[in-house]
Amino acid sequence: MYSRQRDGKCDKCATSPSLPLENYRYLFQSTDFPEWVKNTLIVSVVSTAISLGCSVLIGYALARLRFPGSTFLGVGIFLAYLVPPTLLFLPLAQVIATLGLYNTYWALILTYPTQLIPFASWLLMGYFRTIPKEIEESAMADGCSRLQILVRIVLPLSIPGLLSAGIFSFTLCWNEFLYALIFMSSGPMKNIPVGVVSDMIKADTLFWGSLMASAVLGSFPIAILYSFFVKHYVSGLTAGAVKG
Repeated sequence: MYSRQRDGKCDKCATSPSLPLENYRYLFQSTDFPEWVKNTLIVSVVSTAISLGCSVLIGYALARLRFPGSTFLGVGIFLAYLVPPTLLFLPLAQVIATLGLYNTYWALILTYPTQLIPFASWLLMGYFRTIPKEIEESAMADGCSRLQILVRIVLPLSIPGLLSAGIFSFTLCWNEFLYALIFMSSGPMKNIPVGVVSDMIKADTLFWGSLMASAVLGSFPIAILYSFFVKHYVSGLTAGAVKG
C-alpha cells in the first residue's frame, strides 16, 4: 500500500509516478474522506459499545446461571454467528425501510450487532468460565448481588476477554462493506470502504495513488489497536476458545 501510494491517476494497466503528498491532498480536498472517517468512527464505536454491553450480560448468564435449555441456547447463539450476512440482508432491509432509517447512522448501528453479539457472547461466555467460581461464592457470602459481582469482580478480571471481543467487533464494523453499501451510501453518509470504492474507481479508471493513500490512513486505527493490545487480544481469544 505504501509503495503504490506514489502512483498517480491511472487505468488498469498503466501507472504514472506522483508525489505521495499529492494523493493525500486529492484525498482530503477532492473527496469527502474526513466525513467518511467520522461516519465510520461513530458507527464502529457505538455498535461496539452496544454489542459489548449485550454480550457481557448474555455471556455471564450462560456461563454462571443454570436454567432449562441454557446449553442449547449457548450453541444456538454460536450457530447464529455462522449465518452469512447475505441471508440477513432482506429481512434487515425491510426493518430499516419500515423504520425510515436509510442513510442514517442508526441503519448500521442497529444491524451490525446482529453479527457482533453472537460471537462476542460466545467468546465472553468461555472467558467467564475461566474465572474461579469460589471468588464469586465468597462475594455472595459477603452479601453481594449478582450484578455487583459482575461489575466489581468479574469484569475487572475479564479485561483481556473484553478487549478481544471489543477489538473484533470494532474491526468488523470498521471494514464492513455490504450493509454500508446498501443502508448508508448516499452523499456524505458513506463509510470508508464504500466511499473509497465509489469515488476512486470510475469505470475502468483507477486512482491507485489515492486508493492506496486511503488504505494507509484507513488502516491506522486498526493497526494502533492491535499494536497496543495484541497480547490481551491473543490471551482473551485463547482462553475464550478453550473454555467455550
